[in-house]
Amino acid sequence: MPSARAEVWGYIDEQGRPHVATSKLDDRYQLFFKGRSSADVPLPNARDIAAGEAFERTAIFRRVEGHPNVKRFAPLIERYAALHEVDPALVKAMVAVESAYDPDAVSAKGALGLMQVIPETGERYGVTGNAKRSVADQLFDPAINLRVGTRYLSDLLALFDNDIALALAAYNAGENVVRHYENRVPPFPETQEFVKLVQKFYALYRPPPPPPAASSRITIPRQPASMR
Repeated sequence: MPSARAEVWGYIDEQGRPHVATSKLDDRYQLFFKGRSSADVPLPNARDIAAGEAFERTAIFRRVEGHPNVKRFAPLIERYAALHEVDPALVKAMVAVESAYDPDAVSAKGALGLMQVIPETGERYGVTGNAKRSVADQLFDPAINLRVGTRYLSDLLALFDNDIALALAAYNAGENVVRHYENRVPPFPETQEFVKLVQKFYALYRPPPPPPAASSRITIPRQPASMR
């Protein structure tokens, strides 16, 4: 598949939270990177090294990557990714895009915490309120948030036959919406931006494939029949 022209726009708000997009959504967004990239929908099979290195040099990426919570929450991400059989690099990418590793993040739609889980999803996966803590309060707990969010992502991957783009779209817009659009990424700018950006971070967080093992076998060319 031919590579596409990639752009990364972003800004850092007054609370120090980064906002990134693949297009200029409004006047606050500034162009941080423009180049060739295959990191687009659908997820590329190989990591685009040139685009990856350029993306890593942007202020937005350094803001997320250098955040102390990246290391702080790495053990929890590894634990729940292994428990629910999800690539931890994908979970890490989702946390970067959803909350920039802020466990207290709250969206305008009421999504909460590191993986921006809504209370209804929390209840769906066994989070119950009590006299001391509501479901919403508990979703600010990084362990609970990552457990629920990773389990939900795992179920979406299973539902959409491990199609990462569709699972991400369903996480953002809802699985019924993805089904409504005949198992395609819905034509909503927010959802399409989310899918693209998570995939960009995922391509960067995934370790490069190991080099092929050198063969210890010695192959002796067969002698042509005319020389026998």
